[in-house]
Amino acid sequence: MKTKQAIVLGIESSCDDTSAAVLCGNKLLANIVASQDVHILYGGVVPELASRSHQENIVPVVLAALKKSKIDVSSIDAIAITQGPGLMGSLVVGVSFAKALALALDIPLIPVHHMKAHILAHFIEDEQNSSPSFPFLCLTVSGGHTQIVQVNSASEMTILGKTIDDAAGEAFDKAAKMLGLPYPGGPLIDQHAKNGNNLAHTFSKPKIAGLDFSFSGLKTSILYYLRDQKIKEPDFIEKNLADLCASIQYTIVSILISKLKQASKETGIKQIAIAGGVSANSELRQTLLTWAEKDAVKVYIPKFEYCTDNAAMIAITGKFLFEEGKSLKGSTNISADPRLAWK
Repeated sequence: MKTKQAIVLGIESSCDDTSAAVLCGNKLLANIVASQDVHILYGGVVPELASRSHQENIVPVVLAALKKSKIDVSSIDAIAITQGPGLMGSLVVGVSFAKALALALDIPLIPVHHMKAHILAHFIEDEQNSSPSFPFLCLTVSGGHTQIVQVNSASEMTILGKTIDDAAGEAFDKAAKMLGLPYPGGPLIDQHAKNGNNLAHTFSKPKIAGLDFSFSGLKTSILYYLRDQKIKEPDFIEKNLADLCASIQYTIVSILISKLKQASKETGIKQIAIAGGVSANSELRQTLLTWAEKDAVKVYIPKFEYCTDNAAMIAITGKFLFEEGKSLKGSTNISADPRLAWK
């Protein structure tokens, strides 16, 4: 007799995207994302505006996900919700809604760690891409996080290295601001870099022991370099934009890959994955593929829709935890935690 696969509703509201997804087993039935364009006007996410938008979007987004999946709300076995880390106001909207819905339906509620969910997005069933087997290494790179994680199972993950100051995504966005590019600047650097020479300009790379990262020194190096060049040539940035973007991107990616290769050598693990918003970067992806061609490593690169914040990754993480019995039924003790610890 075939065992019924669990149907999980995932809800994500950690920052400025409201998302809901429906998963049956490992198969994604729907993944709806409502983005917030209002933050472009301010050059960054405004927490109060983000939480207000989540309040407006969460019901329509969940209803849209259920409609697309053709799943009746009464058929849901569990609800997975992002507990943290993230923006407090944004998280509260999602957690409050999920708690109320779980109580109304009398089904388990599963709190999910946002960064672990990015990693487990690799296990969403996909005909084109295969999933890694345990153990594997995952470089998780987003706007606020940069870390190398050894993934031994869906619930056993160890951080081997992390940033001691700024994250890679912050380095991209702040460098873009120095270049006069609008928010969000990371994707624009990637776009301009395609037409530039990545060796045209040189920036300092931090010398950090072990597997930890640092990007504050790189930002300072870029700032002073642009300042000095603009004194000599006021329109230096405009004339050299493509080369500057390519050189900055090359430097950041080089730092990431260098540490990742070191982690692979130290652990002996040859399965390498990437996750998080910056994993959409074209040079990072290509550099990983080149590494895989030269050495005996297997690389796993997520689909673009699973790189940025989405509820599909929350649902797949909830599915794993649900199968392990790590869910709460009838509980109102779950609270949003913007600094949720990695356990």
